[in-house]
Amino acid sequence: MRTRLLPLLIVLMAGVLLALGIPLGVITAGVEQQRVVIDRIDDAARFASLAQFVTARPVTEADKTPEEDERRATLRTELARYYDLYGIRAGVFYRDRTPMAAAPAGMPVPQDGEAAQAFSEALAGRRSHDPHQIWPWDDTGRIPVASPVVRDGDVVAVVMTDSPTAQMRFRVLRSWLLIASGECAAMLVAVAAAFRLTGWVLRPVRVLDAASHDIATGRMNARVAATAGPPELRRLARSFNEMADNVEDVLEQQRAFVADASHQLRNPLSALLLRIELLALELPDGNEEIASVRTEGKRLARVLDDLLDLALAEHSAADLQLTDVAALAAERVDSWRPLADDKGVLLTYEGQPAVTGWADPVALSSALDAVVDNALKFTPEGRPVTVGVTPEGERVHVTVADRGPGLTDDELARIGDRFWRSGRHQNVSGSGLGLSITRALLTAGGATIAYAPHPPHGLKVTVTVPRSEP
Repeated sequence: MRTRLLPLLIVLMAGVLLALGIPLGVITAGVEQQRVVIDRIDDAARFASLAQFVTARPVTEADKTPEEDERRATLRTELARYYDLYGIRAGVFYRDRTPMAAAPAGMPVPQDGEAAQAFSEALAGRRSHDPHQIWPWDDTGRIPVASPVVRDGDVVAVVMTDSPTAQMRFRVLRSWLLIASGECAAMLVAVAAAFRLTGWVLRPVRVLDAASHDIATGRMNARVAATAGPPELRRLARSFNEMADNVEDVLEQQRAFVADASHQLRNPLSALLLRIELLALELPDGNEEIASVRTEGKRLARVLDDLLDLALAEHSAADLQLTDVAALAAERVDSWRPLADDKGVLLTYEGQPAVTGWADPVALSSALDAVVDNALKFTPEGRPVTVGVTPEGERVHVTVADRGPGLTDDELARIGDRFWRSGRHQNVSGSGLGLSITRALLTAGGATIAYAPHPPHGLKVTVTVPRSEP
């Protein structure tokens, strides 16, 4: 859930930062250019004030006056110094577009484009409008500014400045880099806040998920601390704890009932079996009815014993120890080999001599006994039953493979259910609780049991225990 929630929050935060940063960058570039334009307008106004008194154009050399020459020379000197100092081209032009003074010498009057439009507006008595925006990547852009020279209410000349934009673009780019750095820092802060926020919101969910998994795997005492997260999730955690308490109470009552019922029924059943034996003494030998009653009574006693074992297995906690699984499996094979030899079944152990894992030795031994017992029951005479131990990563697999009739896919899906037995095996003794008891014993210690076909025919049972401490 966190991997789905985090990208959504990060995209939203990035969108907000971009929505703020892009307009800020545009405004910064506009402000910087406006500052340059205002500065050029002031410069043009100063040159216009100097050119006001140099507007009379001499027709011949005789028309020139010393005062006129001095003012014209002053204007040319100021324009040249301005160009040398700032690198900005500037000139004063009569209405017929001939130069009064210009720096550099020979500066032409613009004939088209934005500069020509600015010149025309100045001739009309208006100052230049704001030129188009120059961006940092526009290395050919320039800023033309024109200002009219007014004398006696008439426009007699135009001051024209043509500014390069390298320094302005550099300042804009530097401002953008500062904005981008701030955006990146804000994004890092936003990502850290998103991680903290999602962690705070989802922590109760993760704890609930872990507790649910623990309860699903048999650890009924798992609970959730309802102290973190939003109020709704804390309320959900409290409700979950109440539900888990109720479920645990119901299961405890169920186990107690099964154990008590099994224990209480054993005494009257024993008395009943004793009376059946006494009754059998008064009947002729070989009576089929009494033999059938005796068989059913023994089967009922076995079912009650298995029910009691199942209740104890589900109730008792596992005593996990670092166990030599290979040695334990080999020991159980040796214990069952006399019965296998008596039935003519070839019971063998195959695997490494020593493989350790974390398991309850008593529970694992009982589980292997049940599985090997089943394999010997259904394996015909002369066929093999193989027990093997194989380490694989963090797990140890104990396999018991037989060459019996095996089970169909539907039967494999039901094997291990309480009181379930295949319809093809009803003539084989058993209560249908052995594998249920085995699963309960293994689950308490964190182990698992799985069933699969053993081609060409037979059943392979795999008991898996962890190699690391749970």
